[in-house]
Amino acid sequence: MRTTSADGGHVGWINEGQGPAILVIHPGSSDATSWEGVAARLSSRFRVARIQRRLYAADGPPARHTMASEVDDVLAVAAAMGAPLVLVGHSSGAVVALECARTAPATFAGILLYEPPVAVTRPLGGDALRRARAALDAGDPGRAMAIHLRDIVQVPRWQIAAIRLTPSIWRRMRAYAPPQIMDDEAIEALGVGLDRYAGIEVPTCLLGGDRSPANLRDRLDALAQALPRVTSVVHLRRQGHAAHLTDPIQVAWAVEDFADAVLGRH
Repeated sequence: MRTTSADGGHVGWINEGQGPAILVIHPGSSDATSWEGVAARLSSRFRVARIQRRLYAADGPPARHTMASEVDDVLAVAAAMGAPLVLVGHSSGAVVALECARTAPATFAGILLYEPPVAVTRPLGGDALRRARAALDAGDPGRAMAIHLRDIVQVPRWQIAAIRLTPSIWRRMRAYAPPQIMDDEAIEALGVGLDRYAGIEVPTCLLGGDRSPANLRDRLDALAQALPRVTSVVHLRRQGHAAHLTDPIQVAWAVEDFADAVLGRH
């Protein structure tokens, strides 16, 4: 399906199932299909939409990208679906979800945030992001992606080495370097600190993996203190930042339980 955003651009989204509405914002370095395993399990009881972030579209990222434009895209899809709905955001998509709840809180019955990389006490990337941008501008997307993984996301070096030893995966990651760095820069532009989210009164579920990088767990803990209506914090057992791929059933259970709670279903 396609919807027109505020700037006149077209936003694609995948729609399946019937029932109360859930809208998913996928993480960086991926596309809407990455959440298909979770969506398949939810669509027996819910109408599940997965937005295709224009930043990660098959025809390449837009010439200019801002967090505000991403928010406009999500709100356009939400309007097409009809309120109230549950908004689910993963990683950088969860930062977009926070900004959506801050901008148009009445649109959402609840928001579920899976490890958003919010800047709590220092910039998301800082010098590392500047180095990644320089590598990208110099025509070296592999180095830019390696800096993103190692120094911004703080993925262990052995995991990065394993990724690079799998040519098909590493080619895909290199291809995602330009939009991923733009994604990082949009988050960095929001500034440092969580005060901007202190007024969000939308019921919120925080989702994290017990094997995720420590910095993501720390950011989630900080959000638990900063957001005024955190109704639940769910820890995914034996999972990390990619549980939507490695254990979609456990992720679907978390989303379903939260959606039932905020939409009054039992």
